[in-house]
Amino acid sequence: MHQSHHDDGRTVRVSKYLSKHLRHQPDRIGLTLDEAGWVEIDTLIAAAAAHGFRFTREELDHVVATNDKRRFAIEGNRIRASQGHSVDVDLGLAPATPPAYLYHGTVARHLDAIRAEGLRPMNRHDVHLSKDRETATRVGARRGRPVVLPVDAGAMHRDGHVFHVSANGVWLTRHVPPRYVRFPLTPSPSAGG
Repeated sequence: MHQSHHDDGRTVRVSKYLSKHLRHQPDRIGLTLDEAGWVEIDTLIAAAAAHGFRFTREELDHVVATNDKRRFAIEGNRIRASQGHSVDVDLGLAPATPPAYLYHGTVARHLDAIRAEGLRPMNRHDVHLSKDRETATRVGARRGRPVVLPVDAGAMHRDGHVFHVSANGVWLTRHVPPRYVRFPLTPSPSAGG
């Protein structure tokens, strides 16, 4: 019987494997990404198999097609992660004019640092911003009770900050200084860190 339905757990494992090796540690399995982050799909599948993780082109296509965040892009016989790299790649995204406000999802324990330094990329290339509160809330919720910070992207853009938008609609910018962040008015009492 042809396996038409895919095992979700397996899909998640393949997706996590792709994220790890297309964003962060390509050299761990002997992959070399080109300067824009692309790698040949056959090369990727062969390298993964050689390191004990086997998947088919069909499984790969399924992961890419069903990933709700469109984390991966396929062009011809090449694949790359859409964003979130810690290795040095140039995604070749043209500068884009952001909407007046973008949103950043975080948690209360980061607010003091954000008030002091603004939003920094941490271990990524860019700060990731969402175009709506719902998405930002989901991002913040990965780390605890979410706090959504509106960012005055319109003013940043007018002041010369450059924005890009990734293939899956995430807005990227190098750094958001604190003056552009709208903090909640009442500091919430911290629950002991």
